[in-house]
Amino acid sequence: MTRHKILGILIKDRIKEAGKTQTVLSGYGNIISMRLGTHELSDSKNSRVGMIVLTLSGDESLWPNLEKDLNEIGGIEVKDIEFNV
Repeated sequence: MTRHKILGILIKDRIKEAGKTQTVLSGYGNIISMRLGTHELSDSKNSRVGMIVLTLSGDESLWPNLEKDLNEIGGIEVKDIEFNV
């Protein structure tokens, strides 16, 4: 059976938390197989709220460490979905 994991990350204040989040994600780049980030755009300003979706692969023993490190950043929320195929 193969495990597949998707992480959803809500960044409540991109200006404040994006740098910390990027540092953590870069440290786990070897287990992130896909990364998609988005935030609301308008003509007047960019939203301070952002979302990132990750798919994880590789060394499964590192998956909980990534989630733990992300959860230690204030101002973000992490949710996960796991599939066994």
